[in-house]
Amino acid sequence: MISAEDARAPALGPLGIWSYQLDVQPMAVAQKAAAELDELGFGALWVPEALAREPFAGTALLLSATDRLMVATGIAGLHCRTAMTMNAGWQTLSEAFPGRFLLGVGVSHQSMVEGNHQGRYGNRPYSTMVDYLDRMDAGIFMGAAAPVAPRRVLAALGPRMLRLAAERGAGAHTYFVPVEHTAAARETLGGDALLAPAQTVVFETDASRARDIARRFMHRYLALPNYTNNLRRSGWDDDDLGGGGSDRLVDAIVAWGSLEQIAARIQAHLDAGADHVCVQVLTSDPRTLPETEWRELASLIPSLRTRSAT
Repeated sequence: MISAEDARAPALGPLGIWSYQLDVQPMAVAQKAAAELDELGFGALWVPEALAREPFAGTALLLSATDRLMVATGIAGLHCRTAMTMNAGWQTLSEAFPGRFLLGVGVSHQSMVEGNHQGRYGNRPYSTMVDYLDRMDAGIFMGAAAPVAPRRVLAALGPRMLRLAAERGAGAHTYFVPVEHTAAARETLGGDALLAPAQTVVFETDASRARDIARRFMHRYLALPNYTNNLRRSGWDDDDLGGGGSDRLVDAIVAWGSLEQIAARIQAHLDAGADHVCVQVLTSDPRTLPETEWRELASLIPSLRTRSAT
């Protein structure tokens, strides 16, 4: 079991970047982009584990190219490695980059676990997570200890996993959620745990074009029961979830419009109880780095109001 010190939430600042695009760039390009994100003042860079880079290797290389930026896995799948290996990677990066690595752990999705990793997902993801965390915390690691206590968050959507995130880590990373989920998650987590929702955005003021880009992103997630079940708990129904998402659902999941409109959505998450919002920028080409949009987002950092500042 991790100690109370280990569980204490890290200070990430109000705004971070969540990026798949960095995973598909040559590493030298990704490192240069991460260094600019660091200079722009973002608190954290979140990288996924899906069909591109292995997150511990990729994270180490991004951390080595930056000075202050925290880099977080959003998320490292527990079915992809043993608990002992996950713990070793966590401890290794936490020692090499004190206070700058945040481990995000999640159960992922049945289709990915069984289709891509030839694993067994099972029908009890909550129990799987509890057992995995127990084995992580009981694992042997004989490497050098980190000078700053390692931190971890859990990918969580439902109430049970959210409560576990507060009990067994620094808090929760949520994904594909509207603002009302952030408010409910804060109530479930309590006041001390970190809450870091991802918010997908499109810098496009034409509704038709913006929603087209958003639906191309959303269709894969609307095929995953973890996300659709979570949306149903919040009152969304078949009419909203079908056909790539109703306009109402698209607008709730993906913020689009001007910088001011996108800023309002980010602030809405912060007002609802988020400590840190990690923004994923969509463009018409999903493999292109949205560097111009990242620079525009950076201009918002001084004006965003967090829970601790209100």
